Amino acid sequence: MPDLSQSCTLKKCPKQFFHPENITAHRYIRIADLYSKNCQTRNHLDRMRRIYNPIQKDYVTFRETFSDTDGKRTVADVELAPGGGVGIHYHKTYVERFDVTEGELKVQLGKEIVTLTAGQTATAEKNIVHRFFSESDKVCKFRVTLIPASRGFEESLQIGYGLAADGQCDKKGFPKDRRALAWLFSISESNIPGWRSIFEPLLLKQAKKAIEKGIDVELRNKYVRF
Repeated sequence: MPDLSQSCTLKKCPKQFFHPENITAHRYIRIADLYSKNCQTRNHLDRMRRIYNPIQKDYVTFRETFSDTDGKRTVADVELAPGGGVGIHYHKTYVERFDVTEGELKVQLGKEIVTLTAGQTATAEKNIVHRFFSESDKVCKFRVTLIPASRGFEESLQIGYGLAADGQCDKKGFPKDRRALAWLFSISESNIPGWRSIFEPLLLKQAKKAIEKGIDVELRNKYVRF
């Protein structure tokens, strides 16, 4: 029997499965088939959960979602374009952790700005103002983990990136429909710090209008895939 234990589809299979005393040719083929199908399913799932913003030129691949983890966490891998990032904000309902895997990422926590490289981590606890951004000319890759999970965050990114792909966002990447923008901001469970917080009541009002007009249902039906 040929040694297929190093096959790309079987590398995660325990070594003892390949011992002549423990496996028949028929069972060996069956295991290979199962692992091959598992790899194909995983690759398909990754492609389905990978979204792209043509304005910001960022990719996000969701690894774990609210439904996957029973609400325990949301995990996503981000490929941040050079000069990319988000503005200052905070969350009341979840902790946000940044784990850099490639390149350089700057994270502001309160008044402090830290520079992270591969293998380094920063965590924004609940109610701590923060932002992340890149001053590098290279793509930065990092993992974002929300604890607990945020279904609204997952949906808001899918919808926001979908609108950008359909030309429904301005040059800064914000939805042109301000009701949609307000609603997306509200479901992402993000909050504006400082004097800018005076705009939150207006955003909430616009978000309610979006729901009254059925914009929320329309956007979910069109863009939320998982």
